[in-house]
Amino acid sequence: MILRAATVQFEPRPGVKEYNLARVEHFARSAAADGVQIVAFPEMCLLGYWHLTKRDAGYLHSVAEADDGPSIARVSALAAELHVGIGVGLLTARDGWLFNAYAVCLPDGSVHIHRKLHAFEHEAISSGGRYTVFDTPWDVRMGVLICYDNNLVENVRATALLGAQVLLAPHQTGGTDSVSPHGMKPIPLSVWENRHTDPGAVEDAFRGPNGRGWLLRWLPSRAHDNGLFVVFSNGVGRDDDEVRTGNAMVIDPYGRIIAESWAIHDAMVTADLDLDLVPLATGRRWLRARRPELYRPLTAKYGDEVDARTARFS
Repeated sequence: MILRAATVQFEPRPGVKEYNLARVEHFARSAAADGVQIVAFPEMCLLGYWHLTKRDAGYLHSVAEADDGPSIARVSALAAELHVGIGVGLLTARDGWLFNAYAVCLPDGSVHIHRKLHAFEHEAISSGGRYTVFDTPWDVRMGVLICYDNNLVENVRATALLGAQVLLAPHQTGGTDSVSPHGMKPIPLSVWENRHTDPGAVEDAFRGPNGRGWLLRWLPSRAHDNGLFVVFSNGVGRDDDEVRTGNAMVIDPYGRIIAESWAIHDAMVTADLDLDLVPLATGRRWLRARRPELYRPLTAKYGDEVDARTARFS
């Protein structure tokens, strides 16, 4: 069984929903014309991302939307029109709480919303409390984890155990200022601003240890160890005072990159996902070999747990 999937990297304009929605429509129509069944866009792509860390709570509440708000309604209508599933990132509000959310709008009219489990962007943004795994019209079970969610191995394992064969992994990453001595480091804004005169410097930065090199340390293992496809989408270009590195890619259940973008601008890559690879993948055999009775240490509290915001910036 084949599922045709696409993943997009693009540079959203901070707070300019109409422009960002137009970019989503542009790529969704291109994907539909290419026979794509599901297309994934980056985290918070409808609103922009890092600028939110510097805005007050009042602004965040003013730009957040309800789960049935106008942006999701518009994307859902587009999905129905094109007969394509579309995943987009945005800020949602529910019962006075704000969430970094990702809405997967399916062509049958259903909408599945994931709320980031480890939100750290702003003290006004809360973390979600459940996994998001769902059936699709193509008889493929999908899951969603947003950016930092994917860094914790337990989240991907739980998503696989809940039946996901394909994981949508929207990000805004690359070029972040990690306090870890061997983690990512910022890409100078001057490198990005000079991209037209020196594109090679941007390409080197995007493919180096602060971009693709960092991803390859861990992202393929999430796919391999759990026997699922990972559809990685990301921002590209300037994100407030940081630079996102694109590298949109699709990884198969053996951890092999089967499609990826080398572009330093808005771009989409497409891949045919052979779902018959999933049942016999190494990671699926490992799932069946688990011994849950040994895993009590995974759920025990040790007294040094902190919230995602503290962990991210400590």
